[in-house]
Amino acid sequence: MWGRGAWFRSWQDAASRLLCPRSDGDHRRDAAAVPGRAVRALAAPPNAAGTVMSMVVANGLTHRFGPELALDRVDLVLDTGEHMAVLGDNGAGKTTLLRVLATALRPTSGRLEIAGLDAFRERRRLRHYIGYVAHNPGLYPALSAAENLEFFCDLQDASRSRVAEVLETLGLTSVAHRRANLLSRGMQQRLAIARAILHEPRLLIFDEPDASLDAEAAEVLGLVMKGRTAVIATHDHALANRLCPRTLVLRHGRSLGTATHLRVVR
Repeated sequence: MWGRGAWFRSWQDAASRLLCPRSDGDHRRDAAAVPGRAVRALAAPPNAAGTVMSMVVANGLTHRFGPELALDRVDLVLDTGEHMAVLGDNGAGKTTLLRVLATALRPTSGRLEIAGLDAFRERRRLRHYIGYVAHNPGLYPALSAAENLEFFCDLQDASRSRVAEVLETLGLTSVAHRRANLLSRGMQQRLAIARAILHEPRLLIFDEPDASLDAEAAEVLGLVMKGRTAVIATHDHALANRLCPRTLVLRHGRSLGTATHLRVVR
C-alpha cells in the first residue's frame, strides 16, 4: 500500500490536492498555470452578515509563568488566508504566543477569537480548525510513520485515506513503515507537519518548523500553507519574507508591531 508504484508522484502535484480554496483570482491563476488541476473546496466560515471574517482576533493577550511576564498585552488580527511570521530573540515570547493561539495554553488575561468563536469556551469545537506543530514533534517513537498518522486520524475524526496523501505530500512514503524514533530529525519534523494537516485545518500554527527541514521540505511547507491561515515562528528572516507577507516582532513579551517583508531586527 505504501510502495512507490501506485502512490509515486512529485511532491508538488501531491501538495496541490491538500490546498484549501483561495480567492477567485487565485483559482484563475491556478487554472491557467496547471490546466485541469482540481482544488478541494473548504469554505471559509461566514459571520452573521454572511461575509468572510478574520480568522484570528486577539486583544490584550497576557501570560505569566509565576512572576515572569511572558506575554504583555499582545493584540493581533489575522485575516482568513493570511500568512504571518513571528520573529524575536530567544525568550521573546514566540512559543508562548503560538501555544495560546493554538489553544494549548490559556492566557492569564486577554481575549482570543478564532473564526468568530471564543477560543477557550469553544476549544473542543475549534480543534478541528487548528493544525499545530510544536518545536518538539511529539510523535510516538515506537510507532511507524504511518501508524502515527493513523492514530491521529482516529483522534481527529479524519479519514485514514488521508494518511497516504500526506505521507506523499511530505516526501515520507518511502519511510512509512519506519519507526518514528529511527527517523532523522528532519523526517520527524516532516511527519509532525503531516500530522497537523490530516484533518484539513483552516488555521496552521508552526513553531520553528524550518529548524530541521531541508530546502525542498521548506518549499513543501509553503505549499501546505497556501489557502490556509498560517502563523509561523522562525529565526530565518529569508523564509519569513518568502512565505509570509506580514511579520510580527516580539521583544520581552511585547509586540513591536507588524511589518511587511521585514529585513532586519535589532
